[in-house]
Amino acid sequence: MNRRIRRHRRAGAALVAAAALLLVGCSNEGFAEQYAADSEQGYVAGDGSWEVIPPADRQAPVEYSGEDEHGETLGSEQFAGDVVVMNFWYAACPPCRLEAADLEQTHQDYQDEGVQFVGVNVYDQAPTALSFAEEFGVTYPSILDVETASVRLAFSDNVPPQAIPSTLVIDRDGAVAAVIRGVADPSVLASMIDTVLEESSE
Repeated sequence: MNRRIRRHRRAGAALVAAAALLLVGCSNEGFAEQYAADSEQGYVAGDGSWEVIPPADRQAPVEYSGEDEHGETLGSEQFAGDVVVMNFWYAACPPCRLEAADLEQTHQDYQDEGVQFVGVNVYDQAPTALSFAEEFGVTYPSILDVETASVRLAFSDNVPPQAIPSTLVIDRDGAVAAVIRGVADPSVLASMIDTVLEESSE
């Protein structure tokens, strides 16, 4: 039995038991106020919930764009047609640091299968993001969203401001297919990716 099948079976039961979470929208001002208030605590934490969204229930594809820590423009246009794993984070967030190695390993596991990984850094400037990537061995880029919050706003229905870290799986059409609010368990994330890859090949 290969690694992918074993991993899928381990997480399958957990995915079936996932409960839907109420989705919350926020204004740009709301984002700014929430991050300012929670920054004094050191980080803003997701609640640990997650969900898989059936294709028929997914919202419209999300358009987004921003500059990464290398000065390159990244967004929905560049990732069109690919499955995308999007992780919202920042460097001083303890849970973000905790999950970094697992996210990078999952990125390595899927990089030859048409799955793109991209971070969305909600707080830091480029030097801090680059230092984090070097420290934790992260090789995928992150959009720097601190100035405009435009990517957070684009995904605010799925990632409210208190849910950092959060990780999304975006299908090939650009719609959000799965959400993890809090530290991403690698087996759960892998099963989510497998599910979206399988439906994409049907």
